[in-house]
Amino acid sequence: MDRHELRRTWDAVADDYARNRRADGEDAALIDELLAALPADATVLDVGCGDGMRTLANLTGVDPIGLDLSGRQLELSAANVPGAHLVQGEMTSLPIAADSVDGITAYHAVFHVPRADHPAVYAEFARVLRPGGRLLMTVGSSSYETVRRDWLGSGRSMFFSTHGRLRTRRALETAGFEIVWERRVDDPLGSSVPFVMVEYRG
Repeated sequence: MDRHELRRTWDAVADDYARNRRADGEDAALIDELLAALPADATVLDVGCGDGMRTLANLTGVDPIGLDLSGRQLELSAANVPGAHLVQGEMTSLPIAADSVDGITAYHAVFHVPRADHPAVYAEFARVLRPGGRLLMTVGSSSYETVRRDWLGSGRSMFFSTHGRLRTRRALETAGFEIVWERRVDDPLGSSVPFVMVEYRG
């Protein structure tokens, strides 16, 4: 699935996806751990911000930036999180200045990019993070690449691609990140997925 088709799919399913997400879940509490590790005046980039309600709205006390491929998702974010700076763009080429953010959240985002491009994504995360910055992201529990038809009953296909937890960890370390912790928590769609917190060492 190319990025143009992926963008069209997210535009089409954005409203239904927002309605299907639970308001609770252990992954929301992880944001507090991220914020506690950052300076008080931190700038935090939420990659794949979606409608803004899951992560962007919880980035309190910092300067939040939301990035998404989907224009419709950004429209929802603008309505839900009016104080956030929103940018349309891709993870493999972030429209963000180098050394300009202190933290990054990437919830349920990177595995929609072809896994061959994941090292480029992590290099972009490293480029925009200041040394000592933190990244909090969802990772795949196993290695797979697939297209799920009629995703969430939308009639649209959704692309998923991951190297799995161990190869993802090695790729992050290659990009200059140090693992802080890994854990499995409940996600907003009712399943359980691995998360990782890493620190950019520069």
